[in-house]
Amino acid sequence: MPHSTNKELIFGIMVGTTGISLLLLWYHKARKSRTALNLPKFLSLGSKFDSMTFQDEMYNGRGTVAIFQGRQLQILEKLNELLTNMEELKEEIRVLKEIVPKLEEYIQGELGGKITVHRISPQHRARKRRLATVQSPTTGNSSEEAESEGGYITANTDTEEQSFPVPKAFNTHIEELHLDVLLQKVDNLRMNESSKMESFELLCDHKEKFRDEIEFIWRFARAYGDMYELSTNAQEKKHYANIGKTLGEKAITRAPMNGHCHLWYAVLCGYVSEFEGLQNKINYGHRFKEHLDKAIQFLPEEPFLYYLKGRYCYTVSKLSWIEKKMAATLFGKIPSSTVEEALQNFLKVEELHPGFSKSNYLFLAKCYIDLEQTDDAVKFCNLAVLLPCVTKEDKDAQKEVKKISTSLKR
Repeated sequence: MPHSTNKELIFGIMVGTTGISLLLLWYHKARKSRTALNLPKFLSLGSKFDSMTFQDEMYNGRGTVAIFQGRQLQILEKLNELLTNMEELKEEIRVLKEIVPKLEEYIQGELGGKITVHRISPQHRARKRRLATVQSPTTGNSSEEAESEGGYITANTDTEEQSFPVPKAFNTHIEELHLDVLLQKVDNLRMNESSKMESFELLCDHKEKFRDEIEFIWRFARAYGDMYELSTNAQEKKHYANIGKTLGEKAITRAPMNGHCHLWYAVLCGYVSEFEGLQNKINYGHRFKEHLDKAIQFLPEEPFLYYLKGRYCYTVSKLSWIEKKMAATLFGKIPSSTVEEALQNFLKVEELHPGFSKSNYLFLAKCYIDLEQTDDAVKFCNLAVLLPCVTKEDKDAQKEVKKISTSLKR
């Protein structure tokens, strides 16, 4: 393993440890100050203030109000400090989560010299096999890599291939397609879950030729979203989400009146937010809602848009007070929605496209449970079970539907 990587790893662990230590120091200080504050005495204005008597307070109402306001301000400041430290702790934990998986590679490198081991995803193994078939015999062994049956790669060189592909041409002999033919073929391939990767590769093969065509750009962004969904590796997901969001930004800049551009930019903002802290999550949440509304304005008959808006409304309706307070602090506006609003969007999906998805039926059931309408909840659980499981989202929804159905029968 390169010496610079060792230093970065050790430095990262030191930073993480330092962050946690600072949080513990803050906690002890906060605990001492909290111990000093006797809540009942504070509320009753008892012997907490040695210079004031009950009679003084009766004649000095303004002073009492000022004291209350001062104490309230102190409590708000402490709450804000707590939220800030919680966010810093989450960031430290996120950094540690990124560093810890590298320990295996680091230890293996220290014990075994240049031999390193890393896990790759099934999608990447499939791409490597496909690329190997078009390599010339003279270059086939240049990387000195061999793949084991367990899904690992062993390498004898210091340069290792990333666990996600660089968006380049996948085939040495590319069939030249006109734009309309290419887009039709891409859309047809994407209708089948197992062909989404092939659709992505086809777009990669033609990106140099059609990179300035808006219909190509938003489909390319959508394809990166598909790869995000197909991937099982966190770093791959982050890679696909970030590139897709960049393409989405390019699309909405060039075609601000195109609903598909706003739709997939909104979706990719949602994907990127999964790797961000609370502040950026809220920021991306506002972007998601803004561009989702624009997409609905340009594509009012697209059921997928109402499903996404229903999900947004349902999530916002479940936000805690602290999360809403953070949003108000950062943006001056508290995001608000209700379960009823979410329900109307999910019902709109069913109106436009009956049996749209297993997930839409799942969230219809959840809304009716929250509204204490059990019969309707059972109805949509039963409808969800009847739909086939095609995607990973369908499989996850199926598991949740079964749990809900079981709980409703009790």
